[in-house]
Amino acid sequence: MRAARLIKMVLLLQSRPSMTAAELARELEVSERTVTRDAQALSEAGVPVYADRGRAGGYRLIGGYRTRLTGLARSEAEALFLSGVPGALREMGLEDAASAARLKVSAALLPSLSDASRTASQRFHLDAPSWFKEPKTPELLPAVAEAVWDDRRIVARYRRGDTEVERELEPYGLVLKAGVWYLCAHVPDRNLGTGSFRTYRIDRFLTVDANGDRFTRDEEFDLPTYWDEQAERFARSILHAEVVVRLSAEGVRRLPYVVDPVSARDALTAAAGAADGHGRTTLTLRVESQEVAHTQLTALGAEVEVLAPEGLRERFAGEARRLAGLYETA
Repeated sequence: MRAARLIKMVLLLQSRPSMTAAELARELEVSERTVTRDAQALSEAGVPVYADRGRAGGYRLIGGYRTRLTGLARSEAEALFLSGVPGALREMGLEDAASAARLKVSAALLPSLSDASRTASQRFHLDAPSWFKEPKTPELLPAVAEAVWDDRRIVARYRRGDTEVERELEPYGLVLKAGVWYLCAHVPDRNLGTGSFRTYRIDRFLTVDANGDRFTRDEEFDLPTYWDEQAERFARSILHAEVVVRLSAEGVRRLPYVVDPVSARDALTAAAGAADGHGRTTLTLRVESQEVAHTQLTALGAEVEVLAPEGLRERFAGEARRLAGLYETA
């Protein structure tokens, strides 16, 4: 524990001109008295740590000292590629590995590039969760993440409707979508010697036994491609109804923002931009239900006219009459 802290202290001093005892204590999560003792221990071990006295004082390395303890461990290198997603790193239990990796990279950079990590973080930030809700981190996420990194089989018990199911899974990858964590896993079929890939919401896992053997990963599996295909397949699977609408040019432009993007793309592709003499385009939209379609299409106002089904058209017509009554001048 202390050895790791001493190494971190050297890397911190190597990446910056100097640091006060308070700054080091904050970074190392120890007291200033412990910082003083650690600095003395490093000095006795031959590391040239120098303490400047006074109000502007602090600790620094002298003589152009450079440590060679900058090689990245596997977990640190993997975490470094995710360092733009600090919340995700924290939830997967990789925050310490990412911090160590960033320090090692900073220590290895030329002095002219020492502010690279700071300038990058000031300019780019990924905020994965959606608006208007506070995402809850699944308790079992760190265990699942560790199995993913280690290519280790797990046995997971999870909720499926009103029942509980237990499965042996080969965890291939994690996806954070709008604040919800998903596991993309291969489900082996012992009888056939094959299997299939499936997707699970980790917040539905009840227990996870991550003490299984390692599995051989299919090197042709591509997580982004798999996720895109699954997301589109899911989107299509819930579109059970159809509505026919006539849209203005503005309605065509806004359509992908109010209905499912897959549905909008399919409808617009089928219509191929054909507009009538009034500049309006007739489309057939696949929707989740008439109720959902009503909620979504209401956002387009007068830019959309529902042609079918008749019941939905009558509902819009009735609401239009009520709106007109509300805004009639006395």
